Amino acid sequence: MRPNVGAMRAVAKIWLFPLALCLAWTAARATQVEVDPLQSRLGFSLQTRWGQTLEGRFPQYEGEIVTMEGGRHRVQLRLDSGSVEIADSPRYSRYARGPRFFDAEDHPKIEFVSEPYDQALLRHGGELGGRLTIRGVTRREVFTIAPSACERPGYDCDVVARGSVRRENYGINGFGLAIHNRVHFFLNVRVRDEPAS
Repeated sequence: MRPNVGAMRAVAKIWLFPLALCLAWTAARATQVEVDPLQSRLGFSLQTRWGQTLEGRFPQYEGEIVTMEGGRHRVQLRLDSGSVEIADSPRYSRYARGPRFFDAEDHPKIEFVSEPYDQALLRHGGELGGRLTIRGVTRREVFTIAPSACERPGYDCDVVARGSVRRENYGINGFGLAIHNRVHFFLNVRVRDEPAS
């Protein structure tokens, strides 16, 4: 008796379809992890002309690290410019949110989308390029990743990144001649243990 090929295919589809759905769901869950806002610190510093350092921070932000095809990764961050704070200075905090600096009313988000990178970058350190958008202006910037202090960077220790941008490139002309042209960004990033659903 010859095997019924059509019936065998139908049975295979019945068994394989749930398996394929399960594998696809598992892969989808593994492709993205969220930045942990409770353990991460994102901020910046400005240097005044008379040597004072102004420290700023972004208490509200969101982000994720996406695993791409081929196993490379991409980090995506969205910082709430309306929440920015300058340490110990409500007045400077208002200026930083205002129209001559981050302009939070018209540009509520500062965004960074990295170029694809290998996981080894987080362990050994190096340069990470990406697109930074401030006040609606997008430019390529490069951040320096510090070598990791642990085996699972982002989970067991911070991923530490530093970079500076020229504020004039983004139309940031607030504070006049009182501060230098460079805005120095720092990111100490942790991710959640569980992948984003």
